[in-house]
Amino acid sequence: MEIKNRPRHPEKVNKPINPIKKKPKWIKSKLLNSKEFFLTKTVVNKDNLVTVCQEANCPNITECWSKRHATLMIMGDTCTRACAFCDVKTGKPEKLDQFEPIKIANAVKKLDLRHVVITSVDRDDLPDGGSNHFHDVIVATRKKNPNTTIEVLTPDFLRKGEAYKRVLEANPDVFNHNIETVPSLYVKVRPGARYFGSLELLKNSKKFNENVFTKSGIMVGFGETKDEIIQVMDDLRSAEVDFLTIGQYLQPSAKHFPLNRYYHPDEFKELGKIAKSKGFLLVSSSPLTRSSYHADEDFNKLKNNRKNIH
Repeated sequence: MEIKNRPRHPEKVNKPINPIKKKPKWIKSKLLNSKEFFLTKTVVNKDNLVTVCQEANCPNITECWSKRHATLMIMGDTCTRACAFCDVKTGKPEKLDQFEPIKIANAVKKLDLRHVVITSVDRDDLPDGGSNHFHDVIVATRKKNPNTTIEVLTPDFLRKGEAYKRVLEANPDVFNHNIETVPSLYVKVRPGARYFGSLELLKNSKKFNENVFTKSGIMVGFGETKDEIIQVMDDLRSAEVDFLTIGQYLQPSAKHFPLNRYYHPDEFKELGKIAKSKGFLLVSSSPLTRSSYHADEDFNKLKNNRKNIH
């Protein structure tokens, strides 16, 4: 039987909507110590831990795991949001694991971490957005690891009132919430969030617990302008944010938000200098910079001087 209307160029039928641009030579991950890498991988897999390193396909996973650094993700691997840049799966999350706080605490102990970053998916399905769970994880981790500094990278707790205060009541060393992009791109890049809502969260967090360092991050390459990036810096400083990270957006797949362009390392250096001139205590700006990339080294630069900073 003859098939009618056969496309003349069948190879073009499934052409990706947003083709991925070839990565430049300066974006390259490193494996520093294979023994430590597999040790970290063993602990993560054996304890069925979820890490943002794996779920978000972080380009730094080989380098970080080679140094026994892993960003632990709590409250499951399924997010209730669908941000256009993120590779974490979206859907209906499972119930919270009541034993997760002790699991996280034990993992931090096994990995002998000096500094741990704990993040989560968005849990809009929970009345408190997961703030009580964050609190319990911080408390359990500190009890088991009194010498480990704790950094949390939280959702925005949008429409959850003062739920964020519960996280800060556990006294993490760093409270991080990423602004991600410039205001003009929020509707397309972060449709479930609100730019000024995230700013308010950071500002209110500092007011509620001034002893906790606040931190935020932005990705570049979506199509923003330099002036817009600088405005975000000013907005974050107005919210008294202490630390800032600036990294390159890497498009996970053809279904994700299209990459506009790759920034050159020299552009990151320039942005880093501008950010430092704004008064941020710590700035990390490079193509592979992520929220938790070198977070332990950066934080320990300030750890011994904390009393003089606040």
